[in-house]
Amino acid sequence: MHKQTQVFLSIISLLGFSALAQEAITDTIKKNNPTHLDEVVVTGQIESQSLRRSIQNVRVITRKDIDQLAANNLGDVLNQYINITVMPSGTTGRSTVSMFGLDALYFKILIDNIPIVNEAGLGNNIDLSQINLNDVERIEIIEGSMGVTHGANAVSGILNIITKKSSRNEWEIKTTVQEETVNTEYGLFKEGRHIQALQLGHTINENWYVSVNANRNDFQGYLGNKQGQDYSVNDGLRGYNWLPKEQFMTNALVSYQKNDFRLFYRFEMMDEKVDYYNSQVQTLFNTDLGSYRASDDNRYFTDRFYHHLNGTGKLFSQLNYNVSVSHQKQQREVESFIYRIWQDQEVNNLKEKDQSMEVLYSTGTLSNFFKSKTANLQIGYELVNNNGFSVVQEAGSTFTGIRKRIENYDAFASSEINLSDRFSVRPGFRYSFQSQFDNQYAASLGFRQLLSHDIQVRGSVGKSFRTPTFEELYQKMIFPGHYFSGNENLTPETSISYEISARKTHYFPSGLMMSNNLVVSYMDIKDRITTALTGFTPDNVPMYEAINISKYNMWNVSTTNQIQYKNLNVSLGATLVGVSQLIDSGDLRSNDEYLYSLNLNTSVSYKVPKWSTTFAAYYKYNGKAREYQSDGNEYVLTTVQATNWLDASVAKSFLKNKALNVQLGARNLLDITNVTRTGNTQTGSHAASTNVMLAYGRSYYLKLVYNLNF
Repeated sequence: MHKQTQVFLSIISLLGFSALAQEAITDTIKKNNPTHLDEVVVTGQIESQSLRRSIQNVRVITRKDIDQLAANNLGDVLNQYINITVMPSGTTGRSTVSMFGLDALYFKILIDNIPIVNEAGLGNNIDLSQINLNDVERIEIIEGSMGVTHGANAVSGILNIITKKSSRNEWEIKTTVQEETVNTEYGLFKEGRHIQALQLGHTINENWYVSVNANRNDFQGYLGNKQGQDYSVNDGLRGYNWLPKEQFMTNALVSYQKNDFRLFYRFEMMDEKVDYYNSQVQTLFNTDLGSYRASDDNRYFTDRFYHHLNGTGKLFSQLNYNVSVSHQKQQREVESFIYRIWQDQEVNNLKEKDQSMEVLYSTGTLSNFFKSKTANLQIGYELVNNNGFSVVQEAGSTFTGIRKRIENYDAFASSEINLSDRFSVRPGFRYSFQSQFDNQYAASLGFRQLLSHDIQVRGSVGKSFRTPTFEELYQKMIFPGHYFSGNENLTPETSISYEISARKTHYFPSGLMMSNNLVVSYMDIKDRITTALTGFTPDNVPMYEAINISKYNMWNVSTTNQIQYKNLNVSLGATLVGVSQLIDSGDLRSNDEYLYSLNLNTSVSYKVPKWSTTFAAYYKYNGKAREYQSDGNEYVLTTVQATNWLDASVAKSFLKNKALNVQLGARNLLDITNVTRTGNTQTGSHAASTNVMLAYGRSYYLKLVYNLNF
């Protein structure tokens, strides 16, 4: 047994002994602050319960938080989250998440507890800009290993988006128009960001509720020092620094509820178009046009549909069941063409499917086996059928489509045992039958200790696994002088993580509330997948292949603090992360020293009821980030300079019943664009510096929302 596990179990034993010796908690705080303590969470729970009694350390982003940020997609929200770094790319149009130095392959994103598909996987490596927030009620985040309840790839944490499924009003109609500059670039049709949304909700009767949502997000790209589509000089300035992107998203919901039975069906569809303009301009000739300027351009089309049917209720008047069935598909097509710049003409258009993933998914649980408040048992299953497709570049620069099916069938069990009113433990286990790999398992043990003065102590230890992605298994890029290949013989990565946290909430007679939370965590990942040198071709070209060779260790100390007093809300967070990575590419090997990063965030909001106005500001400090990168000869320790992010807004309501809301705000007030990455070799010599494109600078927005409820 790991020494860390033995220490962890000893802590649980001591806290359990202390809990049995203490008196029951009084209900004074609950009477004085019912809203705060009755906030219900569902992610990672056996049954829905208050945040205070949850054994998992759940963090909630409310609808109010989303609105104050004027967030249209998930990336707009998470950019201010303390332990999450949003990684945008102007060259691909994608935004992904990084947590504790681990990329999006280790973090799982779900909608109503169902992992979301993308063209290369399920639940992981999600493009945050493709997740619309129109019908979102709240977002729940749990950091650390969640392999027992959520299966493969829930290594660094999970994010669960809870959608709206009922309303107190008979009709709800909401229209939104949002206009936003992109740095200094703005025009009604040619530049900037233009968002329109329509939401309709209808409570038919006490049992039935339906809703429909539609959203258009038109991002016209960011030129910066580039000259756009019609620039015809071959000096590298044609195109955009951030690619133009247009998205259409719609979803619909039908919900039925009667007594203990609830059934809902949710459908979602997304269409996205990203335009790529090549910076290289050619001079060509034909008999009709003579000499003309042209460039090889592309368009990327991404489509997604999502079906989710969920039913919850009781069996035999006691057992609680929760069953979901989902069918999802996302695919990307690439249209290549020659653009004749002077003639504004496209020729030789060719549209082909590049990647796709189609998933049949089902999960279900049974709980409440015992008529007792002391113990609860949950058993469940998860069935996943992934049908993936990707175009790969074989030897001889030939392109071939590869289609593979990957399946897993999982069974899991989790129990919550209340040893006293103050102390609960939760063991869990999952076994996964894999079609592509050896069978895997996940295990966890968590506890919650409620001390006097409303001090809450939580802890967990969990073992999880990450399965290789479709690209890591099957991708190939083989052309003269280059040989990069996936590996069908890869094995899943395994991890173990530990977390302990303490929360204290103070309530004062004046109405002031102060909440403080401290979390310490540690993670160890083995058999990490790395692209490494595995040999040479007969032509002496280095062959790079994905293999299980590297390792990763992380420890983290973070604190979040909140103050509420009447109409004032202040939060402050800080996290210190240390990461040790051994990257071994076969011919090169990095240093595995611990590299540290400090991040801070704070937010302030103040509501003036007399004016129906709310002022809000959000600040985040991303400390220096260091990591080893290969320069071809050795691993270089690179440093990305610290950045400061500041957003601010003011929102005011007008008309009767505050039907019209006007919000004026600014993102990235400190005007962050590119930051410098410098490097030093492992022998201490200086390497060249480069620029990392993080954002497109300061932007302003105006958002108008009209609500008609009756």
